[in-house]
Formats: sequence, structure tokens, C-alpha cells
Amino acid sequence: MQKRVAGLFLLICFLLSAQSAFAQRINSQKTRSSRYTINKKYTSVGFSLNGINYFGDLAPKDQIFSTNLGLTRLDLGIFAMRRVGPRLSVRASFNWGRLKGDDFESADPNDELARFRYVRNLQFRNDIKELAIVGIIDFTENLSTYRSRKSVVPYGFAGIAVFHHNPKALVPEFDVNNGNAPFPNAGEWVSLAPLQTEGVTYKKVQLAIPFGAGVRFRMNERMDLSFEIGYRYLFFDYIDDVSGGYVDLGSLPNNLARALSDRSREVNAVESGDLRATGLIPNRLESYVSPFDGNTYTNIAGYGREAIENIRGDENDKDIYVITGFSLSYVLSSSRFRRAKFR
Repeated sequence: MQKRVAGLFLLICFLLSAQSAFAQRINSQKTRSSRYTINKKYTSVGFSLNGINYFGDLAPKDQIFSTNLGLTRLDLGIFAMRRVGPRLSVRASFNWGRLKGDDFESADPNDELARFRYVRNLQFRNDIKELAIVGIIDFTENLSTYRSRKSVVPYGFAGIAVFHHNPKALVPEFDVNNGNAPFPNAGEWVSLAPLQTEGVTYKKVQLAIPFGAGVRFRMNERMDLSFEIGYRYLFFDYIDDVSGGYVDLGSLPNNLARALSDRSREVNAVESGDLRATGLIPNRLESYVSPFDGNTYTNIAGYGREAIENIRGDENDKDIYVITGFSLSYVLSSSRFRRAKFR
């Protein structure tokens, strides 16, 4: 009898000890699950398909967020993202897209406030190659591994970017400043920076501040689909080659620079070749002799001549471009991750 009591007592002690050990293990696992440990970090890679838009001096209206959606162009991107906290990720990306602006396409000649831009008749395209690093803050946290991440996660982001740009314009058929002589390279896209159409030199590599917001959807255990809108604030105003005032045409290096500096006297639209509605605007002509080369140039009053009132662009509002689109990402395997096992 005593042996049976002793055996039962030992069995009870063993079961209590086992229960205590199991409870401690469960509590330990709960404690670990409430912390974002190194084994919960992961890396994902992906690509994006976007539209890119331009906000600047060739916008439809004289407003900071005015843009011509009809000139939206394709932007492609690739990226790698590292999850470093329950809310924080770091993303490195490379994007290529083409910006476009055209006074003839954007400015309404019947709008009194837009007539200046319509008469100005400038246009450009600019291929943007951007390398960016941003921090992404999720608005909901995930303390688990990637396998248990949220189904829908809104987020915001900000960082820094460096990009290469090269604004170009289409060469007109005739040189209105040179007796309508034909240009031998008519219809060719030429770089505007070397021509210094406003007498200003600017660099083709610039910095930007990318910022914006998006929402990420979990598709399966490893794939996410995201929608994102990202603004790029620029520190300069020549992404469209337009910023300040007109310069004396005689100060420019050649006939091509003069033609692309002041296009207000061209009869046809730059790209489409459509006849411009010049009859809606009082195109008062005036002439001046340039002190730089001694030649006489004719311009529309308010255009093509260096004067305080002859404004080509607004240097006080820096250019902006916006990338909007979808991205697909894939979570890579993590050598540090192991499924929990009970022994």
C-alpha cells in the first residue's frame, strides 16, 4: 500500500513538473512572438508598372498640382525591400520613365489665364532614370513572420533619390528667326541643356525627395500586390528646360538655340503639325537690335527678348514629377526562419 501511494505521489509530481515545463515553454513562445526578433526579418524583391506625370511650367494651369493626364507616360521599376521592424521596411529601387509637356496640347487658347502658355508654344520630353532609397512605415504592425503578415496594409514612405535627366525638344521645320530657312535636322529630338535656351547651365544629375503613400495586399504566402502614389520634390526647376525669363536671342550660341528658346512665332504646333489658333491672340510684333551680335530679331511682345516683363517660366515653383502604379513583390526564403517544433 505504501509503495502504491509513493508511486502515485511520484506520478503526480512528474505530471505537475511536466505541466509546469510545458506552460513555461508556451509562455516563452508567447513572449518571443510579441517581440520582433531577427528571425522575423525578411527580404522581398519585385517590379512595378506605373504611369509618370509632370507638374511644372508647361502645365495646363498656373497651379502647383496642375498636369495634363493625356501626356501620362509609362514608367517601369525594379526594387528590393528589407523588413527590419514590425512597422518599418527599407526599399531600394530603380525606375525609368519619360516625362512630357507641350503647351499646344495643354494650354487652352480660349482661357485668358492660359493664353500666355499657348502663345509660348514650348514642348519637351525627358527620360528620367531614378535610383531611390526610402523608409516605409506601415500603419498596422506585424509582430509575426512573413507567413502571418496582414492581408491589407496601408503605408507611407519618404527618402532620397538621385536621378539622371536630359530634356529634349523637337527641331522645327523652319527657322522663323532666319527668313524661314529650313533646318537640316528638322524633326529630330535634340538635347536642350547644351543650348542654354535661358542662358543657364544646369546639371543632368540631380537630387529629389520621394514621398507618398500606398496600400499593400497579400496575395498568398509569399506574394504581395501594392498600389502606390509617389511624389518627387525637386531642388531645381529645369526638368522641362523652362524656369526664368527670355534672354536676348543674340546672346545664344546658334540658330537652333534661338529657335528653341522662343517658339511663339511658329505657325504650326511642334509635334502634331496642326495649325495654331494664333488669331485668338493679339500677336503684336516688335523688333530689336541685339548688342551681342548686332543682328535684328523680331518677336511677339512679351516673348523672345530680355525684359523684366518677358517671363518664360516661374522660377519660384520647383518642378515635380509623380509616379503612380502597381507593384508585385515576392518574399525570399530566410535561412534564419524555422517553423516552431514541439518535442
